[in-house]
Amino acid sequence: MTKISDVLKRRASEQSRIRVQLNSVRAEEEALIKGGEDTVAWVKEELCIGCDQCTIVCEDDAIELYDTPLASPIMKVDVNRKARILRDPCTGCKICVLACPTDAIIMIDR
Repeated sequence: MTKISDVLKRRASEQSRIRVQLNSVRAEEEALIKGGEDTVAWVKEELCIGCDQCTIVCEDDAIELYDTPLASPIMKVDVNRKARILRDPCTGCKICVLACPTDAIIMIDR
């Protein structure tokens, strides 16, 4: 019979293996995204869900959320939030691109 301690050891080992693989994938994705001072983040408004993840990770305070009416005629929601990039403070670090769960943020040339 398998002991709990053995299961916990296997679980920790598997967590470590998965973490290494995810970090590798993230590093590859980050390498493919252009960034730097010649670029600035851009939000595709139709994909933005206003989750606030980008504003949390942005160290430059270059992202703000604004209120906009919901485009759906089915749902009655007074306020829907969307992200907006402030071009001047944006340093092109691309952290917001990696944090966005809906891929609503892309990097474009300044």
